[in-house]
Amino acid sequence: MQQRISPARSVSGSITLPGDKSVSHRYGMISAIAAGTTRIHNYSTGADCHSTLGCMRALGIEIEENGTEVVVHGRGLDGLRAPAAPLDAGNSGSTIRMLSGILAAQPFTTRIFGDESLSRRPMQRIMKPLAQMGARIHAREDKFPPLEIEGGALRPIEYALPVPSAQVKTCVLFAGLYAEGETSVLEPVKSRDHTEIALREFGADLTSERGRIRLAGRPRLEARELTVPSDLSSAAFFIVAALLVPGSRLSIAGVGLNPTRSALLDFLGGMGARIHVPALESVNGELVGEIVVEHSELKGGVIEGALTAAVIDEVPVLAVLGAATEEGLTVRDAGELRIKETDRIATIVTNLRRLGVEAEELPDGLIVPGRQKFRAATFDSFGDHRIAMAFAVAALRAGGESAIEGAEAASVSFPEFWDTLRAIAA
Repeated sequence: MQQRISPARSVSGSITLPGDKSVSHRYGMISAIAAGTTRIHNYSTGADCHSTLGCMRALGIEIEENGTEVVVHGRGLDGLRAPAAPLDAGNSGSTIRMLSGILAAQPFTTRIFGDESLSRRPMQRIMKPLAQMGARIHAREDKFPPLEIEGGALRPIEYALPVPSAQVKTCVLFAGLYAEGETSVLEPVKSRDHTEIALREFGADLTSERGRIRLAGRPRLEARELTVPSDLSSAAFFIVAALLVPGSRLSIAGVGLNPTRSALLDFLGGMGARIHVPALESVNGELVGEIVVEHSELKGGVIEGALTAAVIDEVPVLAVLGAATEEGLTVRDAGELRIKETDRIATIVTNLRRLGVEAEELPDGLIVPGRQKFRAATFDSFGDHRIAMAFAVAALRAGGESAIEGAEAASVSFPEFWDTLRAIAA
């Protein structure tokens, strides 16, 4: 599918965005193994999060959906049933990586697969710790999906993450729910902590201090009533759009501002972005607030080290923004981008060059000089939702009408993206 985007005179108005993908995945999985009925408000509309619900249904969990409200009839830690067919994770790396921790502890064998893109994404990062816990996992070429997971009794471990990864951390903690004793995860850099917050919300005995997360096994998880905050990663596209287009002022309501995710706002503020958060509140342990953003002249910046891990999903749209800043943008320590839905370093640079923007590809990042003008072009999503949305934002600043090929990729995380973009781009 192709979407055509015209340059915008301004990006203005007030919007509310779909529920956070990361939080929705976790609520969907944990509520299935909690005792009782959990009601989730503002569940993500993205296809990835519905892949998670599909897998939980296949494991014997009754789930009702009414728009963005999801009701999960949990069956407790030991209530899952062997699926009648292989589980389909679709395009969702979050689903296959995190759910594998739960599947590794079940008294049955499960096969889980995904689409062509997911089938190219390596799984050794979860396979190694799960093997240490006693799981038996078979993979294509010993690293790619589909995975065959022979479930069984697990033992607790202390696992030091070789690189920051919230998905791997979650996988180990989910497996640790089933192990007798204490499972510990050590993080070199703090990654997003939605799993820790959610597990505590459901009643798990979990502590986190100085980079060490400790989880007591075999808790009784209790059903909850939950509201998913709006997705900051989705908001990032509209924040950048408002920063790019002169005359813009945009308000985004109810956004999740978890400190492990909000480094994006700190980074943009450091570049001179006019971003204001009028008030914050805590909802089910997650910080939530309104974001108000206005067009700004930005100086540019460098993303590296711990900051890279914190804003890894936002790099595509930040690369677009970098070309319009005074000093440009440099991204380092982002080698993980090469094993996302696409090789995002390569696809970002390819589309930047179509935009008429100079960009240098590095082994683990990219360099985008500043003070560049955007020309109209036809961009390729390469089947990657974040690439599709990032270059739709770039098109708002281009010199004429642009086109996004493969625009349907946005539905993986944000089916309403195109309508929302048109509603605020005058």
